[in-house]
Amino acid sequence: MKKNILFLLVICLIASCATKTKKPEQRSKLLKGFSTYYNTLFNAKDALNSEFTTRDKAHKDNFYAPYIPILTFEDQPLGSDLGQSAAFAENSMKMAEVANRPGRNTGIPNMPGGPGNDSNNQDAAPTKGATTLEIAEAKALKAINKYSVTRNGEEKNKQIFDAYIILAQSRIYQNKPLEALDALNYVFTYMKDDKRVPLARIYQGVAYDKIKDYHRAHETFAKLKGEDINKSYAKLLSIYYAESLLDAGKKEDASKELDLAFDLNSNRKLKSRIAYLRGQVLENLGQNDKARDSYTAAYKYSSDFEFEVKSQIAIAKTFNGKGDYNGAKNYLEGISKKGTYGSRKNEFYYALGLMANKAGKKDEAQQFFKKSLFEKVSDPQIRGLTYYEIGKSYFEKNDYIGAGIYYDSALAVMTYEPSKILLKDQSAYIKKISKNYYLIKKNDSVLSLAKMDNAQRTDFFSKYIAKLKIKEEKEEQERKRAERNKGFDTGDYSANSIFANNSSSAFEDFGVTTKGFYFNNTGTVSKGTSTFKQVWGERALSDNWRFSKKMASIEDMKNEALGVTSAPNPRRFEPAYYIEQIPTDQGKLAQLKKDRDTASLGLGIMYQNYFTNTPLATKTLYDLVDVKPEEKVMLQALYEIFAMNYEKTPQAAEKAKQILLTDYPYTSYAEFARNPKNNSFVKSTVDVENEYKRAYALYESEKFVESKEVVDQTIQKYPKDALVPKLYLLNAFNTGKSSGKEVMILQLEQIVLNYSKTPEGIRAKEMLNYLKSDLSFQATDNKGNSIQQPPGSPTPSSNKSKNVPQMATGDSNSQGNPDANQTKQLQQMPTVNMNNSPQQKIDKPKVKNKNVPDGGPESQ
Repeated sequence: MKKNILFLLVICLIASCATKTKKPEQRSKLLKGFSTYYNTLFNAKDALNSEFTTRDKAHKDNFYAPYIPILTFEDQPLGSDLGQSAAFAENSMKMAEVANRPGRNTGIPNMPGGPGNDSNNQDAAPTKGATTLEIAEAKALKAINKYSVTRNGEEKNKQIFDAYIILAQSRIYQNKPLEALDALNYVFTYMKDDKRVPLARIYQGVAYDKIKDYHRAHETFAKLKGEDINKSYAKLLSIYYAESLLDAGKKEDASKELDLAFDLNSNRKLKSRIAYLRGQVLENLGQNDKARDSYTAAYKYSSDFEFEVKSQIAIAKTFNGKGDYNGAKNYLEGISKKGTYGSRKNEFYYALGLMANKAGKKDEAQQFFKKSLFEKVSDPQIRGLTYYEIGKSYFEKNDYIGAGIYYDSALAVMTYEPSKILLKDQSAYIKKISKNYYLIKKNDSVLSLAKMDNAQRTDFFSKYIAKLKIKEEKEEQERKRAERNKGFDTGDYSANSIFANNSSSAFEDFGVTTKGFYFNNTGTVSKGTSTFKQVWGERALSDNWRFSKKMASIEDMKNEALGVTSAPNPRRFEPAYYIEQIPTDQGKLAQLKKDRDTASLGLGIMYQNYFTNTPLATKTLYDLVDVKPEEKVMLQALYEIFAMNYEKTPQAAEKAKQILLTDYPYTSYAEFARNPKNNSFVKSTVDVENEYKRAYALYESEKFVESKEVVDQTIQKYPKDALVPKLYLLNAFNTGKSSGKEVMILQLEQIVLNYSKTPEGIRAKEMLNYLKSDLSFQATDNKGNSIQQPPGSPTPSSNKSKNVPQMATGDSNSQGNPDANQTKQLQQMPTVNMNNSPQQKIDKPKVKNKNVPDGGPESQ
């Protein structure tokens, strides 16, 4: 009995000692490294590998994004042993023990059958709902907490380094770079003499890149490049460094680093991806010849069918138009007919179209694009881009309806969202432009016909009718031929044939004879055709005919935009039918002219605002100026021409400027042409604020000329200061006091024109509305009815307001100041980002100017 009790006590003592948790500095390093890997750390690595495998299966390269990633999840290193990855193994063979182990979990996390996923294994029981990366992170932390051995400020268990790298990787891929940096700091503190520290530095740079601290990331990478590090580490470093440079927008440096990465890495897949990325970078830099060579290298080293096809498309896209076009064309056409490449004919035809465009063969390019549409779709994005290229050709020919139709088709099939967003905006712009464009064409046509005499009109429409007859005869022949081919023509075309059986003994078949081929029985066909039309109506022979009628053709849509009806009129072959529709009323003709001029103004502005096509916008607006529109439209057109050209192409703006100064010298548009605004402001300085206070003090002292001189000198000395709009507004008050109402109105209009969205511009517009109003005072009762005032009763003056100071119309000694509210508003207005060069002095006009627009256009 005593022996049994003693035995139990010994067992309890051993158990208590065995389960006691020791501090890291008290642990023994013996067998800890072995225990670490073959317990928790193995499960952490396996979970991380499972996540990479799952992501790799779901990964699909997006060749339409600006750049592709170099490393796929299949190539990502696991832990500190880069040799486990095929991309970084010296012999380019898969060496990972975990990856090649049979029965391992390679897909969905927690699938039974893999090591560490046994239900009896305590380490493999994750928290419910945790992701695979969270499991990897938790396992790595558990390995660190359980097996770390630190003595004298140094980690003795070398396997802990692997645990920290897995911890950092799992956190980086969970988008927790700050936590990853925290984990890596332990390595730099307690394992600084480990030979694998450069790998930790690489992931430190990656983590910095993830938080967009590119300076520290590049500093880390550059420091590592200057050290003598393991070749495998150098391969990984060159890849991450190049991608970080791209993230920071340093394309030239990234291109050089990609050259180094291409030379360092011997794995074919990596070399292919590096070459393709380098081609994308060089293409963005405008170095198409070098980019083409890089894409060719990507095709050469490619081990993936999709990569081969996309490399060929990229090669065609960077064709410079000076090489052997026919040789390249024959090559692409040849490989598109070989084996599995035949399934990608639509993509190769798209590539051929791009190459033909670069070679200047526009018509041939369109043929290739249309051929691509007839082939089976292998990539929806390529189909969308093909539609886009066809639509672009219509747009270049000013066929906006055709362009809009193809752009809409492209939007329906594209898969890359950024491209869809850009094209969606472009499609909307085209619809707006087409509305104006075809309105101009229609009204121009009507106005031209209205100017002709009857003989000219008759001759014009006679020629039109002759063309119309030829067209309709051709269409009728095509219709009959199509009906015969379809078997729906019930006419007896062999009745006059010498082989026809015309004997009277023949009897007619009424559709009740014995069964035979359906289309041999004309009566049955006729009845079936009639029944079909009653049920379905007129349907085109095309796919999905049950769901909707065929859309109108591009030509039909053009005719609709031009106001041409597609339904034939019985009188369509009579010239009088068209002549009697031409308006003769001068009011209607004037309205047509006004509508086309307004549409032309809008068209020119849209060309500039939507497509930044300044030459086309300038030409359109100058064409408008040449037809002499009404004054309001003329001024706006001249202003737009000058505003869009005076900085970059002053020679194109000169004509508009001279017209403004010569024909409309006292308008705010002419003032703008004399003194165009600048677009760059800096913050206000103390000197300018002091000068403004001095000028305002002179204004309050009724020294208007002196105040104006201070303002002019300040603007000339500090043209980019934020107080410039305030100074101009104060100058307008000075002018009102010294030169009169008309000149003040001109200066206020200039402020509205240049600073319309600033407090000063808004204030100036309010003052203009008052100064230009000629409303007389009318007293009313509490119900709004007018009250007849007795003779001699005082009437409030229309020239006084609590918001606008009273001014003289020419007397420089007139009294009056801005009220207290106006003074306070002038002093408290915030700074804005607009500017104007010094105001030029304007002589007061002798008569009231009628050309001043109401407020002027908004500043662009």
